[in-house]
Amino acid sequence: MPTIDRIDGYADELTAIRRDLHAHPEIGFEEVRTSGIVADKLKSWGIEVHRGLGGTGVIGVIKGKGSGNKRIGLRADMDALPMEENTNLKWSSKIPGRFHGCGHDGHTTMLLGTARYLAETKNFDGTVHLIFQPAEEGLGGARAMIKDGLFEKFPCDELYGLHNAPDLNHGEIAILPGPAMASADFFDLRITGYGAHGAMPERSKDAVVIATTLAQAIQTIVSRNVEPLQAAVVSITQIHAGSAYNVIPGDAHLCGTIRTFSKEVRTLVSERIRTICAGIASAYQCVIDVDIRDTFGVLVNQVEQSKVVEDVARTIVDPANVITRAQPKMGSEDFADMLETIPGAYFWVGHDGNVPVHNPGFVLDDKILPIGASMFARIIETRMPVG
Repeated sequence: MPTIDRIDGYADELTAIRRDLHAHPEIGFEEVRTSGIVADKLKSWGIEVHRGLGGTGVIGVIKGKGSGNKRIGLRADMDALPMEENTNLKWSSKIPGRFHGCGHDGHTTMLLGTARYLAETKNFDGTVHLIFQPAEEGLGGARAMIKDGLFEKFPCDELYGLHNAPDLNHGEIAILPGPAMASADFFDLRITGYGAHGAMPERSKDAVVIATTLAQAIQTIVSRNVEPLQAAVVSITQIHAGSAYNVIPGDAHLCGTIRTFSKEVRTLVSERIRTICAGIASAYQCVIDVDIRDTFGVLVNQVEQSKVVEDVARTIVDPANVITRAQPKMGSEDFADMLETIPGAYFWVGHDGNVPVHNPGFVLDDKILPIGASMFARIIETRMPVG
């Protein structure tokens, strides 16, 4: 069986929705326009709508045929990234410094396609909770919705999410049972030294020298402290210091991220960063403040729900294109926080194009919109069949 014909019939409308969202990106907890469009679309299809969870989150509720009491959640993220777009598409971002460079506009649109189909057909026995989540990109949108009572107000027995995947081919779907995506910590390291004239370095406690020494020292953690067979990444992604050619700055700020699959390795890396910072602060007679924040947990796909995704995928795309032995990803996803509460699975939908997500040139292939929508819809019909 291919993608669902009825959903294929929505393709042009879904493309128009996706491109409109793409042209008007909003970052985490600012998805006012986006959530408004989502709510309006759901209401226009006769779907019960709830707003405000996690700030800008939207929940749609659809009840199927029969009196079944099973409840399944389907989740899509809505936020864009704080970065520039460089695609020159007609529908490229109209908002400077804002870009749907991860394809969340596509995820939102796929779930809207599913919502319309399920509302029109109701070919399932139970309740579907459509979860449109804000602020996935490191700002804690999932945790905010959970804190606001997401699963108390809208209980789910199972939960499913997806992501587009330019590293897969069009028509490929990947699902990995067990640990599938790494945990993430974000860190800020603030150096307070002592500034001086650029021609008088002996009078300074040079924050630039301290920052570069610290950056190189931190890179030894994975190579010299983490067991080689364990997965870990430590990346420094920002260094801020200085304001003039002839001024040695007294302050510097480093930012970065830690990715691991093990609580023990996660703790080890954090402790080593703190120890290295303390040692360098002592050696250079400066102060280094360390802030390491738990951002995402490890995303773990349950075996039962992973098998559901695998079986459904074989009805949507060529069975030979269903990948179940994919490598775990060092990327992170805050859907992990939802899966710590509700059993479920998270899968990837491949598409044309080889520019990675979070790159200014990333382009989502609109041809996958009916594929993602069909996957979600058939999961519901498979797990909550009518009589």
